[in-house]
Amino acid sequence: MISEQQISALNKRKEDLFKFLNIQQKQVQLQEKEKLTHNSNFWNNSDKAQQILKQISKLKFWINTYQKLEKDLDELSILLEFFKEGEAVELEIQQQEKKAILAIEDLEFKNMLSADEDEMPAILTINPGAGGTESQDWAEMIMRMYLMWGEKNGYKIKELDFHKADPAGIKSVTLEFEGEFAFGHLKGENGVHRLVRISPFDSNAKRHTSFASVFVYPLADDSIDIIIDPSEISWDTFRSSGAGGQGVNKIESAVRLKHQPTGIIIENSETRSQLENKDKALKLLKSQLYELELRKKQEEKDKLEGNKKKIEWGSQIRNYVLHPYKLVKDLRTNFESSNPDAILDGDLNDFIKAYLMEFGQKR
Repeated sequence: MISEQQISALNKRKEDLFKFLNIQQKQVQLQEKEKLTHNSNFWNNSDKAQQILKQISKLKFWINTYQKLEKDLDELSILLEFFKEGEAVELEIQQQEKKAILAIEDLEFKNMLSADEDEMPAILTINPGAGGTESQDWAEMIMRMYLMWGEKNGYKIKELDFHKADPAGIKSVTLEFEGEFAFGHLKGENGVHRLVRISPFDSNAKRHTSFASVFVYPLADDSIDIIIDPSEISWDTFRSSGAGGQGVNKIESAVRLKHQPTGIIIENSETRSQLENKDKALKLLKSQLYELELRKKQEEKDKLEGNKKKIEWGSQIRNYVLHPYKLVKDLRTNFESSNPDAILDGDLNDFIKAYLMEFGQKR
């Protein structure tokens, strides 16, 4: 049974989280922003009002989650006192102990997702590496893996752009994931994914190695101030090659944007409206420029802190071996699984958690 010393240790972890998450500051900010909503002219600027309501919701999330943990630990201490007086049974304490530990572990994990951009929707783009059909098929397998992960974890998923390959696989795909901490969970998937297997396209049944790259960035909202000069952008339109039906393919509704200063190219064929696709492409460009700024700041932070273990953008991050043995291994955390079938069916959460606990928001 839990002792007073163990409860004291749990309370110390709670106090650390109070400081790490700036709960006191968040409570002050919440009061200030809620006062703004009581102003008679609050809705005069609806966009600004929506931003403030979003900020209030975010502050309430962290405060309420912390207060739930505080309540669970208080109840555990009270139950232990009741037990000493013969007014509670050991089973009640064990159940409350389990509840309190789950609450503190959950908040400690969420602390790894406390960067501003972690709460934004995520844009995920997959491209095959060199190797023709093999890599194209592997890229489609990865697309299926993330789609299944998103469905299992309750994310809303949109297909923004899709290019089918011939005779199998995909040339590229861009997906949007919307839901709780979408970018925070997916940001560690950025990099090159390597597959080793017996090729289904090789009549000699030889082992092949294939590569595909995954690029993830946060979908910036209106609160992010990124200025884009229209003179630095060029546009092309073309017919969508996705599975959007005959109406999509008859008109040039898909758009391709090129940003001259950075060389960023964005294609979007999400809707049948060229205008809507252009608006979304601009939003995606703004998001990528925001991600470049985040990356620059992280690299500067790494230099200042002298981090020995850095994340190289675009480098190989994970191996998926289907032959001669079965293994999926993350090269950054050394976390591994001997069940690649489950991983390719979207069971990625253990890999995601291992990455975040090592490289997420520092305590």
